[in-house]
Amino acid sequence: MNAEIVGPGLSVVVPVFNEQDVLPLFAARLRPVLDALDVSYEVLTVDDGSRDATPAVLERMRREWPQLRVVRLRRNAGHQNALTAGLHRARGRYVVSIDVDLQDPPEVIADMLALARAENLDVVHGVRTDRSTDSMFKRWSAGLYYRLIRRVVGAAVPHNAGDFRLLSRTAVDALTELPEQLPVYRLLVPWLGLPSGEVSYAREVRAAGRSKYPLGKMIRLALDSITGFSAAPLRVATWLGLAGVALCVLMGGGVLAAYAWGTVVPGWTSMFVALVFLGALQLLGLGLLGEYVARIYTSVQGRPAYVVTFDSAVARRPAEVRL
Repeated sequence: MNAEIVGPGLSVVVPVFNEQDVLPLFAARLRPVLDALDVSYEVLTVDDGSRDATPAVLERMRREWPQLRVVRLRRNAGHQNALTAGLHRARGRYVVSIDVDLQDPPEVIADMLALARAENLDVVHGVRTDRSTDSMFKRWSAGLYYRLIRRVVGAAVPHNAGDFRLLSRTAVDALTELPEQLPVYRLLVPWLGLPSGEVSYAREVRAAGRSKYPLGKMIRLALDSITGFSAAPLRVATWLGLAGVALCVLMGGGVLAAYAWGTVVPGWTSMFVALVFLGALQLLGLGLLGEYVARIYTSVQGRPAYVVTFDSAVARRPAEVRL
């Protein structure tokens, strides 16, 4: 039968953006792990519009590693969209997603595959039990993110589980059918409710290069996570509005009582504070509402989340636009 149709037993999806320094180190650790498995495989690297020597490094690696497959996006689409491109084009019976920075050890892939086979699981999450290599701020912000998400979205979200996971073909097909424009897979995958397990590991230091998740992107991920899976922020704005109304009623009562007792002191401080407080509540409510309107706007536009301009497995096909 045609291998293009059957596909390998395992696909490893690796989003890549400006990672020329770490790619050779990543390949040196990943290839021995995959070669030792009793399964055919492909390593699907998604070049997310890199502007350094990453494309040249990938081409050189592809000539030396037959199982390496290079998918190139026309422009930078973001980590989650690059991951989407890889999941949609992966052909394996099982699909593992992993970042290239080596903070998630490739050796854990063998444990994930063994657990999925032994217990017939559709999802195996990689859970970080030791984050001592991260900065104190990174550990604090990550802990805050997971506590907030579990409270807002639900306890089904594994604590300290990022985008290092194994998915069965059933899980991948279910994800590709979802009409998500701004996917957050660490929440989407648990939402599917498929049989799942966990493999724990210690998070390592970044092997080379710089982090592609600075504070701004972490905040954006948190906003996408909350607004994409819960209407709780809108309810928060409602409750804040009610609290503001109640406070104004109390302040009005206090002003009337002071007037009746003849203790009114001329001044503008209290009025200024009240106006600033109410203005802040209104702006907060508008901001939260704007996040949801922006998601609706993005969905209505229907613009492609990414554009594939090259795939080494089907290099002769024209560029693909994914809606």
